[in-house]
Amino acid sequence: MTKVFLVDLSHCNGCYNCQIVCKDEHCGQDWQPYAAAQPDTGQFWMRLDEKERGQVPWVRVAHTPIFCSHCADPACAAACSSNAFERRDDGLIVLSPQKCTGCRDCLDACPLGVIYFNEQLNIAQKCTGCAHLLDNGWEVPRCVDACAHEVIRYAEESEFGDLLRDAETLPAMDGCGARVYYRNLPRRFMAGSVVDLKADELLIGAEVKARASDGTELTLMTDDLGDFKFDQIAPDMYQLTISAKGFQEHTLTADLRDIDRSLGDIALTSI
Repeated sequence: MTKVFLVDLSHCNGCYNCQIVCKDEHCGQDWQPYAAAQPDTGQFWMRLDEKERGQVPWVRVAHTPIFCSHCADPACAAACSSNAFERRDDGLIVLSPQKCTGCRDCLDACPLGVIYFNEQLNIAQKCTGCAHLLDNGWEVPRCVDACAHEVIRYAEESEFGDLLRDAETLPAMDGCGARVYYRNLPRRFMAGSVVDLKADELLIGAEVKARASDGTELTLMTDDLGDFKFDQIAPDMYQLTISAKGFQEHTLTADLRDIDRSLGDIALTSI
């Protein structure tokens, strides 16, 4: 049965275990006919991308494991003239080190850039899904086994059920039939604090409304620290309206089309 990967980014804390165990499994280890040994440096068949988001004092880091999507319609295989890419019954795409001629066409074809070139061996290399382990009693690849928070999971598609309902593939893989699905891919966030500067107080329970360009409206109340945060919202231009009893209504615009926004302290004026 064809299996898929499911990656839930809401649980990822950037521990790098997935990247570390992938290097441990393949550097200096020749797993013919599945793969030749990965060089010690220069290749990350599993890599963890980090992206800093927001501005002080609201700063977050998004972590995203990136690896071969084992596509149903792989661009790399289409570009390969030596038929070095082989699809297994479980859905994994393996790049045969015996058939690869070192033409490098697949490197340019991969939308994610997760195919690497071994200069010493003159072959292309990539994630195998630890096919050599799966064929010898392991139930999951090492990256899945090593993830303490079950960020990365591997199973038959039907086993994931409703978890795939709001999952998606990486945008770069559109049209490739990627078999790696992601939940909670980073969208945008904006956050701030509502304050009464005259009284030098935080405003608890102030109403913050954010209106998107299509008319969609989101509403939050400031917490016990006077803070608010709209999370996982669409990139857009937002009109914010902030109101609290005894204060004049305050409006401002937040542009989240390209980046996340820390709006800092927003002062309301008493009536």
